[in-house]
Amino acid sequence: MVEILPRYMTAIYDGCLRKGTFPQRWKKALVIPITKPGKTESEEVSKFRPISLMDTGGKVLEKLLISRINHHLYSRGHMNENQFGFRPQKSTIDAAMVVREFVKDSLAAGDVIALVSLDVQGAFDAAWWSAILKEMRDCGSPKNLYKVTKNYFTERTAILASNSIRMEKELSIGCPQGSCSAPGYWNVQYNSLLKIKYMDRTKVVAYADDFHGDQERVDKSRGILHERRT
Repeated sequence: MVEILPRYMTAIYDGCLRKGTFPQRWKKALVIPITKPGKTESEEVSKFRPISLMDTGGKVLEKLLISRINHHLYSRGHMNENQFGFRPQKSTIDAAMVVREFVKDSLAAGDVIALVSLDVQGAFDAAWWSAILKEMRDCGSPKNLYKVTKNYFTERTAILASNSIRMEKELSIGCPQGSCSAPGYWNVQYNSLLKIKYMDRTKVVAYADDFHGDQERVDKSRGILHERRT
C-alpha cells in the first residue's frame, strides 16, 4: 500500500500526529497466549505470555509516535541516565558496571553496603496510563504527542478467541506485549521514580532483564536500589 499510494499513507500518519488522534480500529489487539517453557503442567494463569497481535497500520503509527516522544526526552535530557532498560546503546551489562563501581568506591571508603533488588512482575501489564501521561506533562512533551498518547490509551480493547469462545474486554491499564511503544512508555512511567531525591549516598539503577534459554526470551523490568551507610 505504501509503495502504491505513498502520499496517501503519509497524509494519514501526518494527520494523526498533527491532530492528536489514534484511529479506533487500530486499538484492537488479538491476544495469543503462549505457554512459557517449563510451565506446561502449571495451572496458574501466569504460565502464559499474552502476546498481542495488532493491525500493521497501528504499529507503524505507534513507532512514529514513540520515536518522537523518545527524541523529545533524550534531546532535552529528561530521561534519567540511570535508566538502562529499553534504551539504545545501553544494556544490563552497563547497569552492572555502574553497580560495580558504586560498590568498589563504597568498600574503598570503608562503608557498609546494603542492596535491595525489586522485580516488577507483569511489568507491561501493570503500566499505569495516568502516570505515563503525568510524566509526559512534567517533561513538557509537545501537545500533539501528548494528545495522541492520551487518545491511544482511550477505549482500547483486547480480544481472546479459542475454538468457539470469543471474549472482548476494554482495557484500563497496561501496554500490550508485542507493541512498538510498550518499552518506551514503560521508561516514561518509571522515569519519575529515578528522579526522586533519596537519602544521601543512595543510588538507584533500573534495567531490563533479558536472556535467552530453551528458546525463551524473557523481558522484565527491574530496579536495583543501592544504599551505603557509614
